[in-house]
Amino acid sequence: MFGHKKLIAEFEKQSFTQIIFPHPKTDWAEYLQEAQATFVNIINAVRAFQPCLVVAYDIKAVQKHFSDFTNLRFVEYETNDTWARDCSALTIENNGEKELLDFTFNAWGGKFAAEKDNLLSRSIAKHYPYPLHSTNFVLEGGAVESNGAGILLTTTECMLNPNRNPALNAAQITQKLKAFFGLKEVLYLENGYLAGDDTDSHIDTLARFISQDAIMYVQCENKDDEHYEALRTMEQELKELAQIHNFTLIALPMSDALYFDGERLPATYANFLFVNGAVLVPTYNIASDTKALAVFRKSFPEREIIPIDCSVLVRQHGSLHCVTMNFS
Repeated sequence: MFGHKKLIAEFEKQSFTQIIFPHPKTDWAEYLQEAQATFVNIINAVRAFQPCLVVAYDIKAVQKHFSDFTNLRFVEYETNDTWARDCSALTIENNGEKELLDFTFNAWGGKFAAEKDNLLSRSIAKHYPYPLHSTNFVLEGGAVESNGAGILLTTTECMLNPNRNPALNAAQITQKLKAFFGLKEVLYLENGYLAGDDTDSHIDTLARFISQDAIMYVQCENKDDEHYEALRTMEQELKELAQIHNFTLIALPMSDALYFDGERLPATYANFLFVNGAVLVPTYNIASDTKALAVFRKSFPEREIIPIDCSVLVRQHGSLHCVTMNFS
């Protein structure tokens, strides 16, 4: 049964990227122009490589931000917020045909209002090229990393958190994931976190598959950093998994500490985005950006590396990958 399905990996060929444009009723309201400028930068970077579907609270208002609409499509829908990664559908292959799985989104365990976000995919389903199937299982796109070959990487802190699917135990959740995505194995990381993160340690802030057998992960070498012990333990977990599964590990630097209103922000270079022919890399106007970009250029010689200033995004505790969703 499991062999007929697969959760398509992000590094595989994509059809388009979806993004939700920030509007005055979102948490971006306090610095809306800055946020919208950042989203415009992301959209323009994406559409240089592939189509971008922009979910717009007001199509005419959003279109004013663009001089032309090449590789752009707009659909009107008002959301609660703009975290497309977590409230959008996931693309799977089922017996050779592509389908979209629409999971329940409860704003990371009921932390925020999410009624409109949860209905997004069903509300705009006619704009998708594949059939959409909805389920009451709570899951966010940022919580799962697929290698495209039957292995899923996630974290216990998020996936097994009772604020997601409280009626299910760990074994039942694992079995559900295997059934949804046709998996041979679900790998759980038990360590690793980022200060200021609302998601209960989404995997896309910590460790990412960049091929069937390679994982990029955040490495903290500063013993004075509050993340040092947790990320060092996570690194050890990854090394053990790498031995078992013959994975290559590529270390990304821990972001220099970044603060806003006295609060440390969850800046991370692991929140990068694949598009066809390129990797978009979040940067934060800090010294560690240079080292991170060097790692990406070395790791992806066949892809263009596009830095995207995400210093505004992390004020709302997310970054580049969090505000986008790839459709295969």
